Amino acid sequence: STQSHGASMSGHCSWHKLQVCWEGGKDVVQQGVETRILSPPWRMFLLGDGSPTRHLKLLSGEETVVEVIDMETVDVDGDAPSIVSMIKPPLVRRQVWLKTASGKKLGYATSWWNADDCTDHLRDRSLPIWVSLTGRQTEIYRDIHAIMSGRNKHIEDGFEVQNSPLWGRYYLLWHDKQPLTLIYEVFSPALSQFLGPIHIDS
Repeated sequence: STQSHGASMSGHCSWHKLQVCWEGGKDVVQQGVETRILSPPWRMFLLGDGSPTRHLKLLSGEETVVEVIDMETVDVDGDAPSIVSMIKPPLVRRQVWLKTASGKKLGYATSWWNADDCTDHLRDRSLPIWVSLTGRQTEIYRDIHAIMSGRNKHIEDGFEVQNSPLWGRYYLLWHDKQPLTLIYEVFSPALSQFLGPIHIDS
């Protein structure tokens, strides 16, 4: 069962995950990816431990704006990465588009939170997670578990791209030695405008 939790659209909205055609787990995250799969700038963007909203702002030169798609309490989310089990229930699932101030969608993200932690850390739900946490000087550690490439028509439509493999990742944010939230992110191929081609053929 689900229930509305704050800034939710009317009706139930499932989250959108990639139909994966390539995935690298913890070993790939730690050792890196071959250039023929992922170019160095894209590798740094996806495997780095910095804030994606901060990176999008630095790349685009515009503020990163969050458009909340849906935010609801979920009992069990079987479609989520298995490490969602590390987040103590009840769970709140939040879906957002990450956009430039001028309105271009550059990222899609779903996050899972303990309901109390969500209330505590996301007091202004229109703000990016990074802004909410750094505004309160919350120390966090980004623990990337996987990166992947795949397809999802809903996300492709949001990015206004067709027949283009999308790249994403998921990770835990840790605070005070406890997992705070699980975040699943997918990024627009339009970032090639700033990062160059996604892969370099040898």
